[in-house]
Amino acid sequence: MDPIGFGFENFDGVGAWRDKDGDAAIDPSGELVSGEKFASPAELRAILMKQKREDFIRCLAEKLLTYALGRGLEHYDKCAIEQITKGVEHGDYRFAALVSEIVKSTPFQKRRGENFTQTASQ
Repeated sequence: MDPIGFGFENFDGVGAWRDKDGDAAIDPSGELVSGEKFASPAELRAILMKQKREDFIRCLAEKLLTYALGRGLEHYDKCAIEQITKGVEHGDYRFAALVSEIVKSTPFQKRRGENFTQTASQ
């Protein structure tokens, strides 16, 4: 498991809170590769929202755009990621702003599905 994953160890597979895994107590502490240490999910959240906010938003935007496009990102998608992250910032970092910016992005607007020509001709 990567270090950031330990901060989420209190959550089970469906997101319910737990203090134990079987009979063993859960230790949600960890250390990020950049050196910041955390002892709980709340401390990890504080690090991500204060010191790593831009990195977190960029990573989330990249992952969600990858999912929305159904393909990996390429070097030419960098401008779209920049626009999406700026839009999220102007939208007070709300998830709805992230989704809206992705839908308005050029790669999303100009994407084509694999079966686009087959479906359109039927």
